[in-house]
Amino acid sequence: MSGRRSRRDFIKAAGAGAAAISALSDVGRVKAESAESATSGRVLGANDRINIGFIGCGGRMKSHIGYIVKRAKEQGDVQPVAICDIYDKRKREAREMTGVDEKSVHHDFRELCERKDIDAVFIASPDHWHHGHAMAALKAGKDVFLEKPFTYTIDEAREIAAFVKSSKRILQVGSQYTSFDHFHKARKVIEDGLIGRIVWATAGYGRNANKEGGEWNYDIDAGASDRNIDWKAFLGNAPKIPFSAERYFRWRKYWDYSGGIATDLFYHALSPLVMITGRQFPERVTASGGIFVQKDREVPDTFMMGVDYQNFNVQLSCSVASGAAPLVAINGTEGRVIIARNGEDFSHSAIEIIPDREYRKEFNAKTGVEKLMVECRPNLRGSSPHTDNFIDCVRSRQEPNLGAELGYRVMAAIRMGVDSYRRRTTINWDPRREKAS
Repeated sequence: MSGRRSRRDFIKAAGAGAAAISALSDVGRVKAESAESATSGRVLGANDRINIGFIGCGGRMKSHIGYIVKRAKEQGDVQPVAICDIYDKRKREAREMTGVDEKSVHHDFRELCERKDIDAVFIASPDHWHHGHAMAALKAGKDVFLEKPFTYTIDEAREIAAFVKSSKRILQVGSQYTSFDHFHKARKVIEDGLIGRIVWATAGYGRNANKEGGEWNYDIDAGASDRNIDWKAFLGNAPKIPFSAERYFRWRKYWDYSGGIATDLFYHALSPLVMITGRQFPERVTASGGIFVQKDREVPDTFMMGVDYQNFNVQLSCSVASGAAPLVAINGTEGRVIIARNGEDFSHSAIEIIPDREYRKEFNAKTGVEKLMVECRPNLRGSSPHTDNFIDCVRSRQEPNLGAELGYRVMAAIRMGVDSYRRRTTINWDPRREKAS
């Protein structure tokens, strides 16, 4: 997501939140196989267009499609060639946006992945389908832009990361904060020793969605039913229940398909912090919160998560029932760097470095000022810089800003937070086995 208001307005306009996924009704999560069996992708020349397929054409994907269509017209280096969804209305809308012909509109995601004319696949399905869709694309030799969170479980994240490494495919997790200049400048501040050794960090969100009936209460299409939505395909390996338009359009509110605040928002908040502080696995995670206001859901409307890493801690906090938001800041033994004063607004053009009172003299001697403002590029383009980074890496074969290994390490902490909340206990990480318990 690229910002609360613009994204929410867009989603409502697009009738979004729809769980746009693609599958045959009898297909569960796709199992991994050896990288040697993956089809080699097309070798791209400097002037070749990157042909893109889209799996899951709800509100979030419409944003991606819109940008790719715009870039295709302006730069000519990308081209939408196929779409895939299990909801008839979404297929029609995506076809109109992309201009693809009827034979390039798919119901079965595997058919799209096996097409020889596709180089990269964008995936924006519900969390519980990320692994299946991503593995199908990767095994077919495609590069993948996979919306956050990386996966639904830690095991799925580990499996994808291992496959990407061995197959040398390109995978970018769609958490755009890792492409914001603010965090890359903050990393330089840390490396230069301006705040001392990292001790703890904060990040999170404040979203007051009470007047809207609660967060993730996207509009439900009046004509939606199991006659035009492949409900069995939507469920995949989730528990089998009768058709529910509520669950289809508002799946983020339910544990079977999502982790709520943790997977929708904290993945954004944590990814850039892990990126600039050593790319570690967590050591332990403790989460708390509850359903305090918005009673129409299974996931909490207020959620706090503490993540212990080796020698420092990250505190994440969010309520979708209150607008108060924490600073995005990294605190060290000698000072702090304030990256953003609102976790959803990165339109500012500088980050702040403030020394602790005890280290003001040393800081002034190093910098010549009492407080340092480091210029950075304001983000005024939403998630476009992150998409650009992926496209560049498809061509260069370099690691993207949020590749599979980093995505896996972030996912470990996020899923541990979900499990901690649901089990009401601290979850520990076993580094030897790469397992949480």
